[in-house]
Amino acid sequence: MTVAVLYTKVRKDSSKDDLDTLMQVKAVTESLEELNHKVDKVACTNDISSIATSLKKRNPGIVFNLVEPLQGEGQFIYIAPTVFDYLKLPYTGCSSESIYITSNKVLAKKLMRMAGIPTPEWSVDGNIMFSKSDSPFRQRRFIIKSIWEHASAGIDEKSVVLIKKPNDLSEVLECRNLSSRGLYFAEEYIEGREFNLSLLAKGMGVEVLPPAEMKFIHFPEKNPKVLGYRAKWDEGSTEYANTQRSFDFSSEEQPLLEILKALSLRCWDTFGLNGYARVDFRIDGENNPYVLEINANPCISPSSGFVAAACRAHLSYGEMIKRILNSPIISHKLRSRSFR
Repeated sequence: MTVAVLYTKVRKDSSKDDLDTLMQVKAVTESLEELNHKVDKVACTNDISSIATSLKKRNPGIVFNLVEPLQGEGQFIYIAPTVFDYLKLPYTGCSSESIYITSNKVLAKKLMRMAGIPTPEWSVDGNIMFSKSDSPFRQRRFIIKSIWEHASAGIDEKSVVLIKKPNDLSEVLECRNLSSRGLYFAEEYIEGREFNLSLLAKGMGVEVLPPAEMKFIHFPEKNPKVLGYRAKWDEGSTEYANTQRSFDFSSEEQPLLEILKALSLRCWDTFGLNGYARVDFRIDGENNPYVLEINANPCISPSSGFVAAACRAHLSYGEMIKRILNSPIISHKLRSRSFR
């Protein structure tokens, strides 16, 4: 079968997280070829007509969707899969609807709240019912995040702000929106542990891969423990060196891990996820879990956290790719069919 590996076109001067796309393309292509598929690599931009024309001409059996933000804009991430839907082409990973909903962090949090999935308080305008929930006013910290951007873009220790007066949060958001590209929102900062749970399709169901904790080692006491852009992508930074992934847990922690697993599966069902996804959590000092984000089609470069979780489950990279390929989205049919 011919598999079109579609990915975001990147420039030589692109950011490190964008350049990582090329590592994914290389690894996925090699695995598909080992599975005896013919691979047709296609770099795309946000030119919808160009994407559609290219795919019509190539007429692949399936599209392996590695498209991330187009032209550096996170809110364009759903464009490519909507083209696949229009052309009635099967494609890997999550549907265009799921990608749109989970990529818009504010919309995702609203749906989590409606589904009873715990998520930190948030605000897009600075109003967070201070007068009703805080009497007298209680100081607290918030983290300022982009509504659309991925890969922790724009997040560092300065993103966490202490709000001392009710009006302060509105002023912080207004300043950030005026001084930065895109739109931002505020999320209550949860002091505590951070976990990632990866989910991978298995037959007609889904498997929760071994949970990982992101440990913050030797962080200065005054610095908030956040998995910011430097911690993820700047290999020469202190944050990168001192942020470590761990899969080792004591037997006493198994009840907490079971709760995180159940919440991850609820996210999978609530958001109609498919193929592969990752759910990021924070756990407060009283062991209360909060879902921070739901990542549809997370990074699957060989050094990624998702691949590390798959390896922990004794899955080779090729086996992981085969399971993703065998759980396609076919928008014009009622159910998926298997590609072998």
